[in-house]
Amino acid sequence: QVQLVESGGGLVQAGASLRLSCAASGRTFGVAHMGWFRQAPGKEREFAAAISRSSNTFYADSVKGRFTISRDNAKNTVYLQMNSLKPEDAAVYYCAAKDRIGTYSSGSFYSYWGQGTQVTVSS
Repeated sequence: QVQLVESGGGLVQAGASLRLSCAASGRTFGVAHMGWFRQAPGKEREFAAAISRSSNTFYADSVKGRFTISRDNAKNTVYLQMNSLKPEDAAVYYCAAKDRIGTYSSGSFYSYWGQGTQVTVSS
């Protein structure tokens, strides 16, 4: 099993940057595919970014070029660097560990989820 704890959220102005962290516990982190999802009020959860166990990365079109996902297996941590933030990026961001075969962009293939961290972007 993998336990996940997100941090790094906050309130920023449009155009600013934030880096989210997801600390994982459990000996399977190093072989886990990891993802970041987000959910804004009144909207469905949506995929933001993912990173494979071999550090291949995947991004939603809405964040491509602005967000960067990375991982540090020695620290059992995955990061989401968010630059040029827009008001529409405001959401609760969730870290997740993928352990099922399927597309990286679908939350259905992730079994483990963190509690989320709030990102608010003012215009």
